[in-house]
Amino acid sequence: MSANANRCVVIIRSVKDLGAAVRQRRKALNLDQASLAAQVGVTRQWIGGLERGKAGAELALVLRTLKALNMPLSLGDPLIGPTTSSPSVDIDAIVAKARGNG
Repeated sequence: MSANANRCVVIIRSVKDLGAAVRQRRKALNLDQASLAAQVGVTRQWIGGLERGKAGAELALVLRTLKALNMPLSLGDPLIGPTTSSPSVDIDAIVAKARGNG
């Protein structure tokens, strides 16, 4: 099994989406808001606001929270690149077959 087999790609379109992802990860790690807040260096209320999707959260603190939860952040077009485990394609075999050589 590959190292990425247990990874989940979440597309974040709003601060509420980010908050829900943070809450889900925190709970999966069996952390309460106070414990996570202590790791990040913020208040429990700040974590609660982030999880509720409160606008205006400082980016540096959001990134520190994601790091504490071991949630890597990736930017780019989610439709490009290996986001699912699809079978590889042998383009040479396809071309050979089309030419009648395979």
